[in-house]
Amino acid sequence: MKICVVGCGAMGSVYAARLSRAGHEVSVVDKWRDHVEAIARDGLHVSGPDGEFRAAVAAHGTAPADPVDLVVLAVKAADVPAAAAGLAPLLAPETTVLTIQNGLGSADTVAGAVGAERLAIGIASGFGAGLSGPGRVRHNAMRALRFGAHSSLPPERVEDVAAAWRTAGFDAAAVADVIAMQWEKLICNVAYSAPCALTGLTVGEVRDHPELSVTSQAAATEAWVTALARGVAVDVPDPVELVRDFAARMPGAEPSALLDHKARRTSEIDVINGAVPREAAKVGRTAPVNQALTALARHREAAWRR
Repeated sequence: MKICVVGCGAMGSVYAARLSRAGHEVSVVDKWRDHVEAIARDGLHVSGPDGEFRAAVAAHGTAPADPVDLVVLAVKAADVPAAAAGLAPLLAPETTVLTIQNGLGSADTVAGAVGAERLAIGIASGFGAGLSGPGRVRHNAMRALRFGAHSSLPPERVEDVAAAWRTAGFDAAAVADVIAMQWEKLICNVAYSAPCALTGLTVGEVRDHPELSVTSQAAATEAWVTALARGVAVDVPDPVELVRDFAARMPGAEPSALLDHKARRTSEIDVINGAVPREAAKVGRTAPVNQALTALARHREAAWRR
């Protein structure tokens, strides 16, 4: 495939490098000038559990007028509206757009910009990565990627995307109900994103804390109850067991929201914990734990923007 990864942060860099190494024609688009220049000059350098390698990819500061088979939108949720609005130069009639973000809501924004009929949603679970400098990324965990149609994208187009990612060594598969999988991931994310960001603790430390674990589990339970109330077919018999098992697999993990707070950046809390009260309100319910966690995170982040 001819692929362009828009948003070449830590996760986007891992995606681009592994897809390129598998033989796909890959380019990246990112706003960080030093990163783009380093990639264009020296390639993407990746280190992780399966060793180190360098991938040669084309790099741009804005989307070039060069249509591709697949656009991978890997920017953070706050950057989705602007990034989606700039994708037109990459789109041909048969281009598929795959959007991979945390939380809920980003896919609707992308669909409005590029058309729902070409849009796939990606769910990345068990991933951990960080940029160590311009053109350099390290990933320390990589479990699974699941892809599904946002609405009317044909199933065979979704399977084509999954097949391309499998050639790059990803555990990738097309699924029929990607919305349910989004919610299952959200249940885990709300348990740890805001609690870790607000306290500086890792996932495992929150899980094992005698007081914070109660808040974490309550946030997850609210998300689970909201999903059921919204008619989402989540395959989660017990949300507390789900989030405790999730943390047990990666106790040292620092959620992206915690990394954002360490860097005094605006996090994605609003589309993670903040999504639960918004979705609950649609069915006449409330989600006070997630509402409070979101308000606390927003208050802290507002101080950095002054």
